Amino acid sequence: MEIIIKSGMNEQQLRQELADISGISAFEFLGQGFALIEILPEMTDILYSLDFIEDIEFPKNVFTNSMSGMISSCIRSAQEESSFGLTGEGVIVGIVDTGIDYTHPDFRNEQGGTRILYFRDQSDTSAVQEGAFPGREYTSDELNRAIFSDNPFSVTGIPDPSGHGTAVAGIAAGGGTVDTSKKGAAPEASIIAVKVKPSGSDFSRSTELMRAVKYIIDKASFLRRPAAINISYGMNEGSHKGDSLFEEYLTAVSSVWKTSIVIPTGNEGGAGHHYSGRIKTGETKNVEFFTSAGLSSFYLSMWKNFADDFSVELILPGGKSTGIITPITPVTNIRTNGLSLTVVYGEPTRYSTSQEIFFNIKAEGDLIPNALWNLRIRADTAADGSFDIWLPTVEEVTTGTYFSSPDNYATLTIPSTSLKVIRVAGYNDTLLSAAEFSGVGWNNAALPLPDIAAPSVNITAPVPGGGYANFTGTSFAAPFVTGTAALMMQLGIIMGRSPFMYGEKLKAYLRRGAVRASGTIYPNPVSGYGRLCAADTISLIMM
Repeated sequence: MEIIIKSGMNEQQLRQELADISGISAFEFLGQGFALIEILPEMTDILYSLDFIEDIEFPKNVFTNSMSGMISSCIRSAQEESSFGLTGEGVIVGIVDTGIDYTHPDFRNEQGGTRILYFRDQSDTSAVQEGAFPGREYTSDELNRAIFSDNPFSVTGIPDPSGHGTAVAGIAAGGGTVDTSKKGAAPEASIIAVKVKPSGSDFSRSTELMRAVKYIIDKASFLRRPAAINISYGMNEGSHKGDSLFEEYLTAVSSVWKTSIVIPTGNEGGAGHHYSGRIKTGETKNVEFFTSAGLSSFYLSMWKNFADDFSVELILPGGKSTGIITPITPVTNIRTNGLSLTVVYGEPTRYSTSQEIFFNIKAEGDLIPNALWNLRIRADTAADGSFDIWLPTVEEVTTGTYFSSPDNYATLTIPSTSLKVIRVAGYNDTLLSAAEFSGVGWNNAALPLPDIAAPSVNITAPVPGGGYANFTGTSFAAPFVTGTAALMMQLGIIMGRSPFMYGEKLKAYLRRGAVRASGTIYPNPVSGYGRLCAADTISLIMM
């Protein structure tokens, strides 16, 4: 079992302290006090008694948030020789995704060789060293040998079975060597791609994303080149306030080296997967939701003020009740009506005063029915009384699972809620209107909002095996911004116009250069500071 741990120790100290603990089979230090370990499930309790560990977190599943936009986002203007002539040369574009088809012409230079500096396959277990996590690295030399061989994939295996990562990489940094009209935002940037999705799986793990980001930053730092990193993944399991260890890690490494991390806000805006409410002492509130047909499991992630004392009761389809569940028992397991239910009352952490009540529902025989459920919440005492609940993302449970009275605010997916990343919402560049699926920020400017919006509907991007297709989703909005960040880094850092053009400074320029509609209040939860305009943003650096 993988676990995230946080400690104030350096790598050597932490490795020594963990060496005498039985059940640990793998260790990887991520920097900033964060590390990953592989430990036997029955040994996890011992971690809570170790005085050098500040916090732990179990990994969570994350899902992909599945080129006229180059014009509407002013990227073509930034590329033209008559204006700025930027291409991303000298900058690294990092792609954390499902892989990349390195044989596609978009990722090859005019001589046919690769533009990919490194491709790391973290799902490859063929060369795992003892005490290490899975992963195989391919250098540009190895990729070139594969490209020019009769069977390129005989060595690497299929590098991107789903095609999601190939499309994302093409939008951010595709070269358009065959068709220049289809080139990406930073067509001459170098690429480091990390495959984090295991073959045959619909999801990756938060821990895999953490490892991938560290890998890219380490490589960029070693090469002394700035890096714009794209992570088109999201999930709903968390408070959506940036306070999990996963989010805290991304916040921390956003300040490491010359780095900007770009993440989409997800496709939950109109899915009906968020509910918010407020309750008084002694009051009971019923929260109704529907499940779609064909599910084998789903969860509810409820967040409340720890000062409040809530009991809960789940009314199953058909009217049977789980009975009243109270925090007196931190973990409650129930088996009834062909279902297995686990309800966990969490605790506050060093990063958050909130408490999670987590419901995990699994079918033991037949699938979960397409039916109405009722979550009954009673406030035994309520100092604050406010609470939020999230269902899984559309990628997990489809749009057929939803609350009957949802709140479309706070529908950004995690980890776009990390504090120092660049959050990208999606819009329809044909209609110049927000995409109805795009994740929406909190109805509170003090909590996470999008930073900027980019095209996300019918985006032309490369597909494995050659050729192109159209894609929709905020996954494909983020790489417009990632590629633009590479252009900004080229002008600022490589060309010397602004040597510290990365991190929060780069984000500030993106915000200022955004296109804003008259009569609209900014920043707002839908599009943040406005629509991406690369040329206007870059002109600010030239001042």
